[in-house]
Amino acid sequence: MTVISVVVPVLNEETNIRVFHKRATGVFSDIPEDYEIIFVDDGSADNTLEILKELSANDNRIKVISFSRNFGHQSAITAGLDYAAGDAVAIIDGDLQDPPELIGEMIKKWKENYQVVYAQRTKRKGETVFKKLTASIFYRFFHYFTKSDMPLDAGDFRLVDRSVVEALKKLKEKNRFMRGLVNWVGFNQTPVFYERDERLSGETKYPLSKMIRFANNAIFSFSDRPLKIATVIGLTASAIGLLMILWGLYSKFFLGENTIKGWTSVFISVLFLGGVQLFTLGIIGEYIGRIYDETKSRPIYLVKEEVNFNKGDNN
Repeated sequence: MTVISVVVPVLNEETNIRVFHKRATGVFSDIPEDYEIIFVDDGSADNTLEILKELSANDNRIKVISFSRNFGHQSAITAGLDYAAGDAVAIIDGDLQDPPELIGEMIKKWKENYQVVYAQRTKRKGETVFKKLTASIFYRFFHYFTKSDMPLDAGDFRLVDRSVVEALKKLKEKNRFMRGLVNWVGFNQTPVFYERDERLSGETKYPLSKMIRFANNAIFSFSDRPLKIATVIGLTASAIGLLMILWGLYSKFFLGENTIKGWTSVFISVLFLGGVQLFTLGIIGEYIGRIYDETKSRPIYLVKEEVNFNKGDNN
């Protein structure tokens, strides 16, 4: 029988878990496929894990992975894919902004021989103007810097075929941007469209600082274009500096200007060139930091506890 795995990364979602569980299991009451739901607890500090254990005690199709600490949303998705046994795997957050009911439509598309079915937002309810604006800017910046054809306004909510899961499991980089990796591996992809709901309850797990770090990982992990831009800026600044040197020499030897002049231009030039140097070093530092992370070869996540898994389930 065909099995669908549902991977659900959660962090401090004690008020949403039961509702999510009811809606997600309800999806499979209307379709013939068997299923497993894998909750990945990313170091929750509330009662999320206890509720998950309670749900799993009553249904062996509800499985739980508990991290030893918070490793991040993208690491939680990675763990879910590593443990998933299904012929296809759906990835969805547990805050109910993405409707579990859409998984049924994704399965229909998958049966039409699409290996990746991604959910593309047409509207984002309950989000601030700032969040919508920054999200829009991010996707367009990502396209510009990476020359990627990753679809706009599509998050991690998607269903992927087993062949895609096996391809993703071969990618072991530490700074992960999963939707970019899914796009990178290729395969036959198609969208389903939906309106994103407000969070059922609780607070977003992506404050501004995490959003910035997420955007950095996305861009610096998929493109060396920032380095090329830094090179262009550096060459431009050097050319401007050379022109100012030539102008200074011309003024001294041909115009006879021996008095001290131009302190404003010197002051501006020093600040400009210093800023360019620090900007360039910052970009180089981002890449060096990622090289450092990779060379340490630390695991992407550490599991503290597994519930309803057979030994050796994660290959």
